[in-house]
Parts: sequence; C-alpha cells; structure tokens
Amino acid sequence: MSETLPDFDEQLDTRGLFCPEPIMMLHNKVAELQPGQVVQVIATDPATTRDVPKFCQFLSHELVTQEAVDDEFYYYIRVCD
Repeated sequence: MSETLPDFDEQLDTRGLFCPEPIMMLHNKVAELQPGQVVQVIATDPATTRDVPKFCQFLSHELVTQEAVDDEFYYYIRVCD
C-alpha cells in the first residue's frame, strides 16, 4: 500500500460481499457522515472497481483515491453536500 494514504473518519469493511451489497452499504454509510468526512472502503469484489467510481460520480462525492493490494481494493471517499 502507498505510504501516503489519506486520513479517514470512518471505515467500511465489505470484504467477502458481492454486488450489490458493497454499494448498498456504502450508500448507508455516506448517509451517516457529514460533508467533508472521508470513509475508507475495503472490498474484495472486483466489480467495485467499476461501481464505486460510478457511485461517487452519480452522487457527487469525491473519490479521493483508490488502490488495489493483492485481492483487496481500498477506496477513500470524501462526502460532499
């Protein structure tokens, strides 16, 4: 993993879950957060590499960064208004 990953306020671990569960859980988590807060999502479903960026674009949240490490995917999403 990169040495300079962003700080985050909440973590959402969706390892072992498959579409659509990670995105449904992300939608619920984002609703709990305040604008400007960052959630780290950990996933193992390769479909999240497509679904998470589309989720952020559709709902106007900022995908700060994403990274793949072995069989895990890490996303850092800043909640916007």
